[in-house]
Amino acid sequence: MNSRNNPSESPVSGKQLTFLARLSLWDEKISKRLRIADHSSPLWKWAALLAHSGDSWFWAAGLLILWLAIRPWRSITAFLFITICLFALLVFGIKQIFKRRRPPGDWLPEIRNTDPHSFPSGHAARAFMLATLALLMGAPWLGLVTLIWAILVCLSRIMTAMHYLSDVLAGIVLGIAAGMIFCSLFPWIQESV
Repeated sequence: MNSRNNPSESPVSGKQLTFLARLSLWDEKISKRLRIADHSSPLWKWAALLAHSGDSWFWAAGLLILWLAIRPWRSITAFLFITICLFALLVFGIKQIFKRRRPPGDWLPEIRNTDPHSFPSGHAARAFMLATLALLMGAPWLGLVTLIWAILVCLSRIMTAMHYLSDVLAGIVLGIAAGMIFCSLFPWIQESV
C-alpha cells in the first residue's frame, strides 16, 4: 500500500502523524456522509449527470464543434480548448505524483481502472477554472451560472464516490489559480490563434 494512502506508514513525526491521521479520517467521514447510496434515486441520477458535465472530453468536443460552427467565436473557443487540454495534462501529472486511491465505490469501474487516482479532482479543477474565466471575462450572468454549475459538479463528485472532499477542495484551489493565470494569458493566446 502507498504510504500516501495510509498515514501509519508515513515517515513523519508522531505529532504530525496524529494530525494527518485525524485529518484523513475526518475527510473520509465527511465524504462518506455526502455520498448517495441508492443508485436508483432521482438525486443519484442528477448527481451522475452533473458529475459527467465536467468531463474534459465533453468540453473539448463541444468547443471543437463551436469553433467549426460559429466563426466569430473562434478565438474564445480555441482559447478554452487549449486551456482545458493543458490543464488536463497538469492535473494528470499531479495525480501521478500523489497517487491517492479513489474512495471505495462501484460506479464507473472503467474510470476507476484507467484513472484510479483521485487527488486532485480534475472535474472540480476544470469546473472552477471555467467558472473563474467566466467570472473574469464573461457577462455577470454567465459567471454566476457557471459558478453555480461548478459548485454542483464538485458536490456531485463526492456524492458519486469518485472523490473525497479534500480532492475536490484541492481541485477548486487549483482551478481558481489556473483560471486567473489563463485569463492573464488570453490576450497573447488570442493573437496567436
